[in-house]
Amino acid sequence: MAEPYKILTLNSISSLGLKRLPAGRYACGNPIADPDAILVRSHDMHAMEIGAGVKAIGRAGAGVNNIPVKKMSERGVPVFNAPGANANAVKELVIAGLLVASRNLVPALRFVDGLKGDDKTLHKLVEDGKKHFAGVELPGHTLGVIGLGKVGSLVADAAIKLGMNVLGYDPEITVDAAWSLPSQVKKAHSIEEVLKASDFVTLHVPLLDVTRNLISAGRIKLMKNGAMLLNFSREGIVDNEAVLDALAAKRLRYYVCDFPAQKLAGHAQVIALPHLGASTREAEDNCAVMVVDQVRDFLENGNIVNAVNFPEVTMAREAPYRVGIANANVPNMVGQISTAMAKAKLNIHNMLNKSKGEMAYTLVDVDSKVPAKLIEQLGDIEGVLMVRYLPVESQ
Repeated sequence: MAEPYKILTLNSISSLGLKRLPAGRYACGNPIADPDAILVRSHDMHAMEIGAGVKAIGRAGAGVNNIPVKKMSERGVPVFNAPGANANAVKELVIAGLLVASRNLVPALRFVDGLKGDDKTLHKLVEDGKKHFAGVELPGHTLGVIGLGKVGSLVADAAIKLGMNVLGYDPEITVDAAWSLPSQVKKAHSIEEVLKASDFVTLHVPLLDVTRNLISAGRIKLMKNGAMLLNFSREGIVDNEAVLDALAAKRLRYYVCDFPAQKLAGHAQVIALPHLGASTREAEDNCAVMVVDQVRDFLENGNIVNAVNFPEVTMAREAPYRVGIANANVPNMVGQISTAMAKAKLNIHNMLNKSKGEMAYTLVDVDSKVPAKLIEQLGDIEGVLMVRYLPVESQ
């Protein structure tokens, strides 16, 4: 029987997920020497020395900013995440943010906390003071949703059920997301259109170079006076300085976010939560199960699903001997792999090659054992980053 795969866990990973790794074939823990894969939640891996034997990294969540993705790509190591696994948890928090802001609940709670006196006195103070916290109801108001992935679609659906009008924008919406989007969502043609027309704006986009400070001073100036901005996506999506200026100018009524920052601390019109988006038992379980299944399928079968730096490549096994090859997306790679296997007198039963940006990945099933010398030869091809031999008998 083959040696068990060793999995390093950098954070507490839900036991529901870890139970999906059979004890006889997997050893999990921290510390663990020479791991084959790493499971992580929020641990910052950028300054960490990642061993040469690491074949995969699984992030039990959506964002991968804490993982050196580029460095892993250069080594041919896929970085998996769990998109959508925590979507319901984030959706619920966004709806809570809408309600908290629209009904002025934070200052109202602070007001009540500061009351002194007996019940008669408290009653009078409450009746005199509650007029300062009058809010608005959500039905009939427009919610702008920027980013219509899993979370954005769920938020849009929930807002429609609350009676809101929803205006959505996503230039890169996937076919699956488009199918799941409620038909009542009005499609906008630009971010600017969303900002101008919305009473509330919620952001659901990844943090990339092109989305950093997506909501800038110039764009905030397009928003309605008294609009409310919600950011449960990533801190860098919004320019905090621009938000403070807009709050001071009464352009914004509230900024609701999941990312406390020193500049925003203590501001009466900032509602900052301590990164609670995925902090539910259910979300942690869902993320762990999803990413563990993906990492396990890669380690055992070479299949790739939901890797942020690799194409999606899944192939049913039709032969007992499989080779997985990660390589740079350059011409004639498939030809060189096929030629090397032909010279080794191996019959290719099935082959699948896909690319994503600068990365490409090839799965090859052959009908007979693959000599160790051929694995070395494949690894020596210019542009090949990692070669793995995955015979069924080793599992």
